[in-house]
Amino acid sequence: MARLKIDLPSVFLFHADIPIRITDVNYGGHVGNDTILSIIHEARVQFLKSHGYEEMNLEGLGLIMSDVAIEFKKELFYGQVIRAFVAAADFGRVDFDLVYKLEAGSGNDFVTAALAKTRMVCYDYNAKKIAALPQKAKAELEK
Repeated sequence: MARLKIDLPSVFLFHADIPIRITDVNYGGHVGNDTILSIIHEARVQFLKSHGYEEMNLEGLGLIMSDVAIEFKKELFYGQVIRAFVAAADFGRVDFDLVYKLEAGSGNDFVTAALAKTRMVCYDYNAKKIAALPQKAKAELEK
């Protein structure tokens, strides 16, 4: 099987700093792979908020994550800060990607720890069906 490869956008216009908590550390003494999924969830919520949205309100629609891919690059440890860069890309009729670059470190010394991508699908929870991506939301998320 070919190794996973996540293509990054040339520019990230948003980032959030997320500290590693002691509860993020597993029995191996480092951050568990399940925690990376939680970190990108937090980054996604902050990214959407920066654009005036929430996961349950993207121009009146909700979002469902249809898939996720993560490339692990470096171990993460308690006390480090994750600088989570997020960008929207690859817009479709009903969905789009969020691409993440997680850098770990402190001060001005950060290195890439993980790359991730989630496919987000617009969903009308009232009608219980997939819905078209609102063009206003697409324009906003591209900023």
